[in-house]
Amino acid sequence: MSRKMKVKKQRRSGKQKAAQAPRSGKKFGKKELADFRKLILKRKEEIQDDIKHISEETLKKTQKDSSGDISGYTYHMADVATDNYDREFSLGLASNERGFLYELDDALKKVEEGTFGICEECKSFISKSRLKAVPHARLCVKCQEKKERK
Repeated sequence: MSRKMKVKKQRRSGKQKAAQAPRSGKKFGKKELADFRKLILKRKEEIQDDIKHISEETLKKTQKDSSGDISGYTYHMADVATDNYDREFSLGLASNERGFLYELDDALKKVEEGTFGICEECKSFISKSRLKAVPHARLCVKCQEKKERK
């Protein structure tokens, strides 16, 4: 094997090793992980309060209470449809919020396991500013953009 071929082979193997390791950034320290944990718990509490409020407003009121009608007459079909739409819309919001809670629970689990802040696609570190804005982020900005383009 010639000297040129050996050098090319060494270069290729070096590139492969670099691709397997996390590319940029650094792992978060204990203090930073504790700060992210507090942030996640705060957001989780806010969402739980929102879900509680939506549930109280939507499920605990009768149709008569929600419409504000105090007369003994029957409801108009359009009023009933509007009330049903509002109720379903509110329950949809609560369902979305519950999904967000699951994402936050998963982020807490990653904090405990020590895998928080690592992109699930490319295994590079997610930027600190992204995690402060979206603490449940699973992907770095580049991978998220690729996913959204598809």
